[in-house]
Amino acid sequence: MKIVIVGNGVAGTTCALAARERDSKADITLVGEESDYFFSRTALMYAFLDRLSRRELEPYERGVYSKKRLRLVRDKAVDLDAVKQTLSLNGGEVLAFDRLVLATGSKANFFPWKGLEREMSAATGESHLASGVVHFVGLQDLDVCEALVPSTKRAVVVGGGLIGIELVECLLHHGVKVTFLVREPFFWPVSLCAEEAALVLEEMKRHGVDVRLGDELARVEKGPDGRVSKVETMRGETLFCEMLGLCVGVKPNVAAFQKMSTPPRTRRGFLVSPTLETSLPGVFACGDCAEILSAGPDGAVNFESPGQALNELIWYSAKRQGELVAQNLFGDALVYEPPLFFNSSKFFDMEYTTVGDVVAASRTNPSWFAVAPNGRASLRVVHAQNKVVGFNVLGARVDHGILAKWISEKRSVDECMERFKEAQYDVEFGRVPVESFARRELPPTEVKP
Repeated sequence: MKIVIVGNGVAGTTCALAARERDSKADITLVGEESDYFFSRTALMYAFLDRLSRRELEPYERGVYSKKRLRLVRDKAVDLDAVKQTLSLNGGEVLAFDRLVLATGSKANFFPWKGLEREMSAATGESHLASGVVHFVGLQDLDVCEALVPSTKRAVVVGGGLIGIELVECLLHHGVKVTFLVREPFFWPVSLCAEEAALVLEEMKRHGVDVRLGDELARVEKGPDGRVSKVETMRGETLFCEMLGLCVGVKPNVAAFQKMSTPPRTRRGFLVSPTLETSLPGVFACGDCAEILSAGPDGAVNFESPGQALNELIWYSAKRQGELVAQNLFGDALVYEPPLFFNSSKFFDMEYTTVGDVVAASRTNPSWFAVAPNGRASLRVVHAQNKVVGFNVLGARVDHGILAKWISEKRSVDECMERFKEAQYDVEFGRVPVESFARRELPPTEVKP
């Protein structure tokens, strides 16, 4: 069997390795446009923080690919003919396939802000060295950011989410003064309730971040050299800067395939069935670029009039989907079932773990909430009829698997608190005594964003 996988990120690489485990004889080609080898996108900031080299961003030794007999091609797909089962590359090569996997990931959002018309017209979603406008989702973004830092004293970062705060921390590390524009009334309301967001805000301020809540970018002005010199906000404030970080989320990277000879059905991403197969037989999609539809009562999927769909823009989900597609390439019909949501990160020195859809659950259920006396750690346990349904933990390292197990077992809040130290793996002698924090009950109405 000839398998071609477009995209060598976590979804595509996981799929390739799992397919090799399934079939030792399959001909597997992995096409990557951004880099020669798979790198960990979630570790990008640690390269910018001078803690990891570019090579150390790669999770696998480079010899693994040849050992597993995976052919790596650094090129861009320019045409797909699903009838002839061929994929054409920019360099002129035409790859024949029996099964095709689209794992093209996502790209940075870009909106038509005044003053950035030229960048918008390019519609590439890439960072711009000459203009000082950057994103922070790929290796090219890292290159541009590092090139701009020596000539940057002030920066403005737009966007109140994980990518934004990561870029802010990196710029501060390099001595750049940063103003962080967060459109929402508090930081990251899709994942944090107001109480946790307030603690993260204080953590940012402790590290010298100038945070502006409830404000957003209105206009960008450039100097004679074409580089950004200042921005105006919707509140009418002028902020001088030499770098502008646009961290306002990502979107599935599917635009190039929409223009090909036989494009798969798309909406936000590649529309796929519960088995992650696109509207084109034998063509699958996984990771950030996949928009998963539900099957009807007869088990069929309506690609012509799709209803609601699931688009998971998370590393863990991409890996899981890549593993599933690898099995379905060989005729299995495994259905993708989203796991209980979890995520982890770090806000400067503050650890963060979430398990369950905490924000949504807290709108209709009460929460048990506790905060450390120093304001640098907290725990939220959302519960329904005293059975835990979600956890948000700040300031302590925890094993999300244990918390997920307690949710699935419908453990009581009191039992979870009595056993909470079982889920912690803080450094020796540094365990945060979360269970001893003074706690209070918050009704649903108090935790709405």
